[in-house]
Amino acid sequence: METLQRPYHLFRRDIEAEVLPYARRHDIGVLVYGPLAHGLLSGSLDENTHFASDDWRSGAPFFKGDTYRRNVRTVRALARFASRELGASLSQLAIAWALANPAVQVAIVGARHARHVDDSVAAADLILSADELKQIDRIMADSVPMSGPSPEMMPE
Repeated sequence: METLQRPYHLFRRDIEAEVLPYARRHDIGVLVYGPLAHGLLSGSLDENTHFASDDWRSGAPFFKGDTYRRNVRTVRALARFASRELGASLSQLAIAWALANPAVQVAIVGARHARHVDDSVAAADLILSADELKQIDRIMADSVPMSGPSPEMMPE
């Protein structure tokens, strides 16, 4: 079996149009990384978050200015939806959403603490309905998509 590994999260969906359908048609396993949007979907960032100069996000345009503030508002709406409608955390929603795509077999999630691992594992049990996926898309409609370099592409 062949596999493909690409970044994929609620703010970076560019692989949905061609890559994921192709992979599914041709039985290519898809491992996605970054389902928490480099921390944006962790629930721990807000418009006052300051990134250290050695953090690649300090130079990324989607973690600055109006784009960042707009996406933080979207994240807050997603967190409310996750809590009120799903009884889940924001990160569980984000991981479950990535896994809801039938072409995706694995979501690679980073963890800094044991509680992050527990939260990620719980996301595997969160099955999103078609109506819930539509509601998530409605919430995302006001966001600014992320594109361009991923962390591994950023200069050191």
